[in-house]
Amino acid sequence: MSNPQPHPPFDTEVLVVGAGPTGLALATTLRRAGHDPLVVERLTEGQGTSRAAVIHAHTLEVLESLGIGERLLGEGIRLSRFSIRDRDETLVRLRFDRLPSDHACLLMVTQDRTEHVLREALAEARGRVQWGTTVKSIVASGGGVTAALETREGTRRVRARYVVGADGMHSLVRTAADIGFTGSTYEESFVLADVEMDWPPGRDEVMLFFSPPGLVVVAPLAHGRFRVVATMQDAPLRPGVEDVQRLLDERGPQSVRSRVTAVHWSSRFRLHHRVADHYRSGPFLLVGDAAHVHSPAGGQGMNTGLVDACVLGRMLAEVLDGRQPDEWLDRYEGLRRPAAQQVLGLAGRLTAMATMKGAARRWARNLVLRTIGMLPPARRKLEMGLSGLARRDAARLPGGHVTDSRNMMPAWHRSAPPALPQR
Repeated sequence: MSNPQPHPPFDTEVLVVGAGPTGLALATTLRRAGHDPLVVERLTEGQGTSRAAVIHAHTLEVLESLGIGERLLGEGIRLSRFSIRDRDETLVRLRFDRLPSDHACLLMVTQDRTEHVLREALAEARGRVQWGTTVKSIVASGGGVTAALETREGTRRVRARYVVGADGMHSLVRTAADIGFTGSTYEESFVLADVEMDWPPGRDEVMLFFSPPGLVVVAPLAHGRFRVVATMQDAPLRPGVEDVQRLLDERGPQSVRSRVTAVHWSSRFRLHHRVADHYRSGPFLLVGDAAHVHSPAGGQGMNTGLVDACVLGRMLAEVLDGRQPDEWLDRYEGLRRPAAQQVLGLAGRLTAMATMKGAARRWARNLVLRTIGMLPPARRKLEMGLSGLARRDAARLPGGHVTDSRNMMPAWHRSAPPALPQR
């Protein structure tokens, strides 16, 4: 009887597919722990768009482990207030400067700047991204995966012990792992736009407006700009000044008039609310939009993905260093999937309230929100949910490790990363 053929060696411990915020945060976490993930991205450079525009308090706590908190703060503006309104009436105003956190604020910073800071952090940890590389296929093999990569130099086959899908809603990694993505699609399109405008309500508060035609969110950004988010039927692919002006006129305050003067970036997209049936299948693992997608109400998407990435990076490092068995990674889903379900519920409720039809239902909604506004415990619950601080336990690793600023990583993770040979 012949002996079985040994499996070929792994080319990399971890293959990270996708170099958006979640992929970069995961790779930097691993690199700072002394590991050298292979990060591949089909784009030839960073995306340069500004879809996500807020980083919440809990995310800033978690990102302290990457040493980028101060840089992110320098890229954006800190706000302390978030209000929900029905045209001119303030229904509830939330305060984020009183949160139980060293980062008691809403940090308004566009996704392109967040990615820039994360790319710098990965480079400082002596890691890198293999840009312009498309993953053509991934199959489980020999206790890991084999991936076919299409690079500038041609096709390359790579064996990895683990593969992490940070490759978005249409994740190839999730598909290859045969993991379901349960949920549905919102009926309406959403519009994002970064604009310059005269905005009489000022620049010290994020405002979510309800109105019969739908919602509109106005959030101050750095450099005098504003982020506008809205539902919109039959939205143009790239909304312009007139489109954004019409949204504000129809849904924003009636007592004062805004004037949009320029649109610097805009996009239209369909939104889903879905969560992966599992976050792990053997050597396949999921983070960010590959694992969960939802409405932009509350600004939770990128935040949840960044925490996913830091938690999974810590757990993978424990396994790769031999401190924990492979089975320990099964606990990742138990930590992060319930957090995603909570976020989907919160974003879904805000969107449902904002798109509510019928005068009687809108009156009842407003009454509920006014009541919340008058009850400090109810306000605090909503503040903790939006800031992510209510989900701190979902970033607490089994065994007591915590990825926030009060109980930071152990000494092996704080040390400077060793130089690893370049591939």
